[in-house]
Amino acid sequence: MPVSHSPSHWTRSQIATLVCDAQHEIPVITKSDVAPALPGIDLWDLWPVQLIDGSTAKFDGWALWHVLSAPALPDPEERHHLARIRLVMQRGNEYRDCGDLMPDGHSPGSREWAGSALYDPATNKMTLFFTASGRRGEAQRTFEQRLFQTSGQLSFTDGIARVENWTVPVESVAADCVHYMRVGGTEGVPGFIKGFRDPAHFRDPLDGQDYLLFTGSLKQSTNDWNGAIGIIRGDGADHDRWTLLPPLITADGLNNELERPIMIHRDGLYYLFWSTQRKVFAPDGPNGPTGIYGMVASSVLGPYAPLNGSGLVAACPAAEPFQCYSWWVDNDLNVWGFIDLWGLNGQPIKDDPAFRRAHFGGTPAPVFRLVLDGASAWVQEK
Repeated sequence: MPVSHSPSHWTRSQIATLVCDAQHEIPVITKSDVAPALPGIDLWDLWPVQLIDGSTAKFDGWALWHVLSAPALPDPEERHHLARIRLVMQRGNEYRDCGDLMPDGHSPGSREWAGSALYDPATNKMTLFFTASGRRGEAQRTFEQRLFQTSGQLSFTDGIARVENWTVPVESVAADCVHYMRVGGTEGVPGFIKGFRDPAHFRDPLDGQDYLLFTGSLKQSTNDWNGAIGIIRGDGADHDRWTLLPPLITADGLNNELERPIMIHRDGLYYLFWSTQRKVFAPDGPNGPTGIYGMVASSVLGPYAPLNGSGLVAACPAAEPFQCYSWWVDNDLNVWGFIDLWGLNGQPIKDDPAFRRAHFGGTPAPVFRLVLDGASAWVQEK
């Protein structure tokens, strides 16, 4: 097993080759797609409860999803300040609300941000890896981000899932202030804060080694656009010990946020996907649309090469460039995201809460599927 590696780089010269044609556009979202899964509740970043091999766990045909949630406030941007992880059952187009995943006060943060989850059928234990944003009880909201994990027992009562007997949350690893910035601060808006968040589990099927991928920011960079994908190696049999490794991917000077990283193993190759937005590319260089980007390698630790030459895999369509975001690629290559600002019909985004509320979907987006072929990837036609 390799114990060290050099980061692979996502560069301006690569993104400058980007071509977004019909094969790499997500279908336009229409009014019929925007019926809320849970009326009165905004939903955004989502991830499935997985088995250790990365497949989605199923319970009598139902999948369990963890989704960031908040009450549908007059300004949907305020949802980030109230974010809780919600447990939702899904089968086809049907959703069942199971309420907040963790009890009040269980998280060490003031908000709960994205992560991943594992289920062990032999013990009914579910392990949650998540981002604690801020500190519980803080007088002034901060954007501090820490990676935590906690486990509970999954059960079903009257057809509703619940998780109980949670263990005390434990910090998986802390930012080292060598490779990765330690994120704090009281100022920031979505898209322009630094990252140490989004832990996503991956087990290498070839040797059984466990990893966590995460969104990071480079400590040694002198550039404001210093996004990275970090990696953590598991050193314990029960996901109880981890070692922070150097970044897998760096985007120094190109992009501020490589969010929600996810790894898929297919045909002997390792595909690493992430989400990013046009607005978080450096303003003095080439950029790409809001979408899913990715790289491919022959081993977990790389080196990685950008898919399709540029890294772009699937973009919001030019007609609706803000319609969805924050995608999860499941083990079957289905892509799950949430509906963001849709139905703009060419209008620019207005800095107005009523405008945002009128166009914010706040519900899961239509699912589409990827096709992978070596260093190429595209959206499968329906």
